[in-house]
Amino acid sequence: MKRVVFDTNIYISAFITPGGRGETAYQRAVDGSIKLYSSVPILTELARKLQDKFKWESDRVKAAVRHVAAVATVLKPSERISVVADEPDNRILECAVAGNADMVVTGDRHLLDLKTYEGIEIVTLAVFLERT
Repeated sequence: MKRVVFDTNIYISAFITPGGRGETAYQRAVDGSIKLYSSVPILTELARKLQDKFKWESDRVKAAVRHVAAVATVLKPSERISVVADEPDNRILECAVAGNADMVVTGDRHLLDLKTYEGIEIVTLAVFLERT
């Protein structure tokens, strides 16, 4: 079973666009087709974006974060990584390393440009859906 870390933008896509590719990817974690990993920094960023950018009510944000926390294994990475300029992107890599992930799924160009990090593939949502 593939061990996967979703970037925050994948969760946003899953929650904002019902029936879209993000939701399809997230459903693979819900139904157990993949092993999903997340972390407190990723969940915190997700909550912040849903509230600030998408103006979700606090209860709705909490429900979404709780759902992800129930579906994913939430890790507390001990290794700090500083590979890309955008700090939240480094949190994604930290989670992937801590979870010994096979793949990071993202729409973020900074991460996609890396292609791999410590043997972990960094792929688009489309590539992820093709392969799983």
